[in-house]
Amino acid sequence: MESAASTTAPTPTGQGERGVLDRWFELTARGSTMGREIRGGLVTFFAMAYIIALNPAIIGTVPDINGNLITGQPVSDANIALSKAAVAAVTALIAGVMTILMGVVGRYPLALAAGLGLNALLAYTLAPMMTWPQAMGLVVLEGALITILVLTGFRTAVFRAVPAFMRAAISVGIGVFITFVGLVDGGVIRPAQGTPVTLGINGSLMGWPIGIFLFGLVLAAVLYSRNVRGSLLIAIAVATVVGVLVQTFRPLGTVFSGQVDGWKSNPPVLGSWHAPDFQLLGNVDIFGAFTQRGLTALGVILLIFSLLLADFFDTMGTVVAVGAEGRLLDGNGNPPHLGGILVVDSLAAMFGGLGSSSSNTSYIESIAGVAEGARTGIASIVTGLCFLVAIVASPVVSLIPAEAVSPVLVIVGALMMSSVTEIKWSRMEQAIPAFLTIVFMPFAYSITVGIGIGFIMFVVLEIAKGRTREVHPLMWVVSAAFVLYFMQGLLGQIVA
Repeated sequence: MESAASTTAPTPTGQGERGVLDRWFELTARGSTMGREIRGGLVTFFAMAYIIALNPAIIGTVPDINGNLITGQPVSDANIALSKAAVAAVTALIAGVMTILMGVVGRYPLALAAGLGLNALLAYTLAPMMTWPQAMGLVVLEGALITILVLTGFRTAVFRAVPAFMRAAISVGIGVFITFVGLVDGGVIRPAQGTPVTLGINGSLMGWPIGIFLFGLVLAAVLYSRNVRGSLLIAIAVATVVGVLVQTFRPLGTVFSGQVDGWKSNPPVLGSWHAPDFQLLGNVDIFGAFTQRGLTALGVILLIFSLLLADFFDTMGTVVAVGAEGRLLDGNGNPPHLGGILVVDSLAAMFGGLGSSSSNTSYIESIAGVAEGARTGIASIVTGLCFLVAIVASPVVSLIPAEAVSPVLVIVGALMMSSVTEIKWSRMEQAIPAFLTIVFMPFAYSITVGIGIGFIMFVVLEIAKGRTREVHPLMWVVSAAFVLYFMQGLLGQIVA
């Protein structure tokens, strides 16, 4: 279908559209109509609504340092189901409120929700080191810091401090990391004896749950490649239905309860309906991580920086990409009302932490709505209202098994690989830091480690080539901090 960006929109002439709404949202000036904005907003929602199911599967199933889920309960099949339902409720709520705010203040066809990659960092790096409220506290601090950087104009300076090829490597590394998590959650990759990991069950793909994962993966890939709107959400829904049918006619236990070929987490069993659970709102310990045993102040600061870095560059790329698709950028490549857009995006990170839904950020899926004609913040308001309506359906998430959601992680990982072309692999001073950033994320099972190793190697190679003046001062400071971070254990022994 021809992109809406390449068509000429009719100029609305209705008196109502030329009122307050028209002037504030610049509906006529951007060549749009109310009908196109509503249609575009709906398309954006269906393109990214999968996050309501996907975010709970990531942060709703991982225990913290005390072995508790994000709800504060110990790990069990029943508690995982309740945890996922609670995460789904706040995911939809925060996404809805912040997307509406983006529409009203930023006046831009951009939707926000819990950030992929950011939630993975929370679940697989931060939570094992601290409690969930402490992890969400770091998200609040990161959001507050980004807000300050926006208000002082320093955000652009920090953005320029990291070389473009390293930003691309971070994106690709997170994509590989998310893919690895998806394969593990789908049961396709498992721990092994004699080797770190193996394929499926003793090297074989067997069992209904793995079959449902493979079915969901193929379905998601086919639908997405055919440009079916909402393809990821459709794949999750269809795979879940198949899982419910399997569980109905051939009941299975879980791997957690000892059944090797069972479900990764919760069986897809139809149960009673519950009202949306908002217990996670405000369940935050903002400064608790600084007093957590085993963590240093430097380590906590680096974790906050890792969150900030990931949030930082995703937003900039998304804002420009959406503007380019909708022909909304000025001659310098800047979108209209950039200040308002960045303020709302930074506040979304902070309120995502306060709501325990993870840092909220701008979604590249907004381009789908722009392709359908969205040009103003009215489309964002429509998308946000859809998220609020979806809150009442959050208990359904407890039906969705990990095997139905994890294929989407693999597809998202594949999409994030596109940035690999921004790295000049023929230049070793780029190739080596980028490669180490990418591989250390999944191999060390830590996004922070990948970023730190890449930064340090970048500075070392620039020194070796005699180009120290080309390294931004902030990169020197951050790289030195990462060196201390990696040497915490050794330094502790020396001091002792």
